[in-house]
Amino acid sequence: AMVRTNRSTVGGFFLAGRSMVWWPIGASLFASNIGSGHFVGIAGTGAAAGIAIGGFEWNALVVVVILGWLFVPIYIKAGVVTMPEYLKKRFGGQRIRIYLSVLSLFLYVFTKISADMFAGAIFINQALGLNIYVATVIMVVGSFILMGFAFNEVGGYENFQLEYMKAVPNITGNISAACYEPRADSFHIFRNAITGDLPWPGLVFGLTIQATWYWCTDQVIVQRCLSAKNMSHVKAGCILCGYLKLLPMFLMVFPGMISRILYPNVVACVDPEECLKFCDAAVGCTNIAYPKLVVDLMPDGLRGLMLSVMLASLMSSLTSIFNSASTLVFILALIGVSIAWIPIVKSAQSGQLFDYIQSITSYLTPPIAAVFMLAIFCKRVNEAGAFYGLVLGMAIGLSRMISEFAFGTGTCAEPSNCPTIICGVHYLYFAIILFSISCILILAISLATKPIADKHVALGGARHLQEGPDGFLRLETQKAPPLTEEEQAELQRKLTDTKRAAALEEHHQRQRSDPA
Repeated sequence: AMVRTNRSTVGGFFLAGRSMVWWPIGASLFASNIGSGHFVGIAGTGAAAGIAIGGFEWNALVVVVILGWLFVPIYIKAGVVTMPEYLKKRFGGQRIRIYLSVLSLFLYVFTKISADMFAGAIFINQALGLNIYVATVIMVVGSFILMGFAFNEVGGYENFQLEYMKAVPNITGNISAACYEPRADSFHIFRNAITGDLPWPGLVFGLTIQATWYWCTDQVIVQRCLSAKNMSHVKAGCILCGYLKLLPMFLMVFPGMISRILYPNVVACVDPEECLKFCDAAVGCTNIAYPKLVVDLMPDGLRGLMLSVMLASLMSSLTSIFNSASTLVFILALIGVSIAWIPIVKSAQSGQLFDYIQSITSYLTPPIAAVFMLAIFCKRVNEAGAFYGLVLGMAIGLSRMISEFAFGTGTCAEPSNCPTIICGVHYLYFAIILFSISCILILAISLATKPIADKHVALGGARHLQEGPDGFLRLETQKAPPLTEEEQAELQRKLTDTKRAAALEEHHQRQRSDPA
């Protein structure tokens, strides 16, 4: 589509001329989401804490369907190309559009570019110039092969469970056993709501808020769906992506845990001096779990190919971001700031890359998710409510984020001095609180100010929703008006023509296959 499309137009450059079919859309959604940061981060957290991190990937199965069935139809009806453009049409004015553009820039720096660069730096090797879809296929197939080698090394799944619970480093110093022994709930996805490192209410509700922002309102992801030739291809692409999101548990989490079994002194190191020796990070070395598995277990040819594809995946992710961010600010500025931020990424959240990404997302994105949800479902929300809700929500999120960086996130052996009232709330719980506060602020300010003009609600794509007695918008449930006799005749003619064309094509195919 990129070759055939006229890239001199906005739709041609950003949306491939709206000509994409379902399978490249699904593959592109998955490839844009899964990069070297996922392989490093998810495998690392799996090595540190067990399978619960896989729930982050499985949560997307539901949210990506919401993207295809609810959000994309509204964006298409609104006739928009970018997410700031949608908010401008829905609310009017420029300040929300500018605000979202600037915030997207910060999110790209803090959670995407710097994290991907840090992950890519671990895979030091020369990358091949591979097509994105070829790279995705090789990456998935190579991951399956590595998973097979890894399970073979530990003697199958049952032995894997036993050996993981015994994987501890030899050198522990005077550090508490709780800091280096595997968690008792390592093989549970839903963990205790109070004592769990990933509490189940946060995993179900807080993560869904994050995922709604990422999958349903982020420019990089939505741009793929808006390039589809019609809604059927959008939905099929989202379903394909949902199925692909089942894979990370098996291709990343389990291999990361096996890496801890095979290399406990390296991957599970807890003594700062030992960790510095192995990975140049005093807070821990779980981030090297997957790369070490690739380097040590894969045969020579497959090892080089896998490392090359990982870096090709990194370049694909960065290209997606830069293409989407090119409407926001100069790309070189993004790269420079992101490189300067890498040392913070390296040491945050006890050295667990994926936890760092998710914590920053929890502090900055819930107000955006609140604005988009209320923009669709509440007609009364106006520009003032949306803008000040975003600003106040951002202030609350930044206060937590800045405090965490100022005091440091600490480690198990050396906890942070950040006051419990500020940093003691788990980041997934914080996302729920911030989302709720943002919704209340947006609604309260909107009700206290002048209603928005109806033309903005219509242009914002909410015109196919019907208003309920409480002022909120719902999906239409009424049946379409009956067709007239002329419309029925025209529909029947089109169906007949379609059947006739299909029969003729089948006849030609039979002739070509049977020359005699």
